[in-house]
Amino acid sequence: MAVPKRRTSKARKNSRRTHYKLPRVTIVKDKETGEWKVPHRVDRSEAK
Repeated sequence: MAVPKRRTSKARKNSRRTHYKLPRVTIVKDKETGEWKVPHRVDRSEAK
């Protein structure tokens, strides 16, 4: 069985976990309504 010979430090463990983050969500202001929305998404009120 593979068992670590030395304990992993907090800094090493946390630096590995820095890549587990949520991506930033881009928000744009709608030119027609002036509301903030996610780009390239159709709103139910706009759908035909």
